Order: sequence, then structure tokens, then C-alpha cells
Amino acid sequence: MFSQVYKKSEPLTHTYSIVARDSVTGDIGVAVQSHWFSVGSVVIYGKAGVGVVATQSLVNPAYGPKGLALMEDGMSPEQALIELVKNDEGEMYRQVAFLNAKGEMATHTGHLCIAEAGHRQGHNFSVQANMMLNNTVWDAMAKAFETTKGTLSERILAALKAAEGEKGDIRGKQSAAILIVKGKATGNSWEDTIMDLRIEDHENPIGELERLMKIHKAYDFMNKGDLAMEDGDSKKAESLYLSAQKLFPDNLEMQYWYAINLLNNKEYKKAHPILKSIFEQDDNWRKLIPRLVKSKLLVISEEELNTVIKL
Repeated sequence: MFSQVYKKSEPLTHTYSIVARDSVTGDIGVAVQSHWFSVGSVVIYGKAGVGVVATQSLVNPAYGPKGLALMEDGMSPEQALIELVKNDEGEMYRQVAFLNAKGEMATHTGHLCIAEAGHRQGHNFSVQANMMLNNTVWDAMAKAFETTKGTLSERILAALKAAEGEKGDIRGKQSAAILIVKGKATGNSWEDTIMDLRIEDHENPIGELERLMKIHKAYDFMNKGDLAMEDGDSKKAESLYLSAQKLFPDNLEMQYWYAINLLNNKEYKKAHPILKSIFEQDDNWRKLIPRLVKSKLLVISEEELNTVIKL
């Protein structure tokens, strides 16, 4: 059998979650919050070009990999979920949502899931929750996702925050996670995963997730800036580095690489005060300068190198 009725070893991840697709980019995502340690490690699953899964309540983690495998083999989310539910003797305790790369979805809320429990589907998304304080959670999540403008991650975050606005899990809050993958796989896992963040144990997991998502966006600008530097497009790199700094203004490393890019562009007067400020806060960044020259990531004259070192 696919599963027995609830076993003591199965995590009690009563929670709320969302599976969703961006109709513009095709990206697909899943996110969750629960009063349970490391909820993301057992509830959310995804594969680029295939789909995403949320499996919760008296959770059977097998729905994740098995559901993705069935969808990858050509089953629709509904067909895949029906196949797994019919072989699960504990289906009455399960709450599961499947969504594929086309935006098709299927959701199951077992009749013995602890109240308040329910789900709601919409265009390109499904939200589901169980053991909530109030039965308004899933409708609030749906409304937030439908009405929020922005990227997929921003809309998903809005849905999670809306759940907390309705008091969320009756037990409180502890961990959260978000996973976003490309709707069309490239074959390179490092490119196919757009975002994969987890808050394992925190007094305000949604707030912490929001903070990390902002940092994630800043470092995405940094990574793209590095690629622009590799391609020799220093002007594009400068613009990307500045975008990163706007999101994370106190980060010395972001300031540093921006200044290094200025040096490579021979904009010494702009670079010097930035570097001087950084060196005063942490002298190790000064020691890194000659190493960058040796690796040919910083191309400056001997005279300018000495000037920078003495700042």
C-alpha cells in the first residue's frame, strides 16, 4: 500500500500553504508556514518543467516525490492525486495540493483533517490550510494572491502574510519555506531553481522569510553584476551593483565590488571614498586588493594600486 493510516512517525505539520504559477514567466512555486520545526523539509517539493507539491496535515512526504514523478510521466495533477489518494489508507488525514507547469492543479483535504481546514483554487494557484484558528484563512490567502501585483515570490509572500492576518495556525508559528523553479527546465539544476529559502525555527518566520527574500533579490543583482563584469560590460555591472546596494545598503561586500568596478572603469574619484570607508570598518578588504590584481579581476596601474592600498 502507498501508506497506512497515520503513524506516530509522521510529522504533524498542520499548516497553511500555497502552490502557484506566474502566467507571464511560467515560473512555478510553493510555500508553507507551520508551528513545526523545519516544515519546508517535509511539506514542499518542486521540479522545473514539471510542477510543485504541498503535502501537509498528518503529512505523508511520499506525495511529494511520487506526485512529481507521476506528473513528469504525463499524468495531470488531478490524475496523479487520485492515483495516490486511492492507495493511501490515511487519506482522510491528508491535505495535498499538486500544480503542474501548465497551471493545472488538484487539491485534496481529507474529511478528518483537524478543523478549521479547507482549500480554495483559483487561476494558476491553490491555497490550503488545516488546524487554523479561523476558517477565513484560505479565502484571505486567495484574495491576497489574486490582488497583489509583482513577482511570483511577492504574490506568494502576500498570501502567507494574509494567512497570518487571519491568525493562522491555532498553535502559533515556527517555520516557513518557499521554493520557486522554472516552468521550463534548462537541464541545469543551478539555473532551474530560482529561489529556495527556509526558516527552520523563528518567532516570526514570515517576517524572517520576507527579510531573506529581499536579501536574495539583492544578491541576484550582485550575481548578474559579476556576470556583466566577466563579459566586460562594466557599465551594466555598475547599474546592477547599485540596484543591489539599494536593497541592502549596509552590506560592505556589495559596496566593495561596486567600488572595484569603478576602479576598473578608471573612475577613481568615485571609488576612493567608498573604499576608504570600507577599509576603516574592516581592513581585510584592503588586503584583498592586491589579490584581485594578481587574479586580473582588477586592472589598475602600479601607481593607482599603491594609492588604493594607502587609503
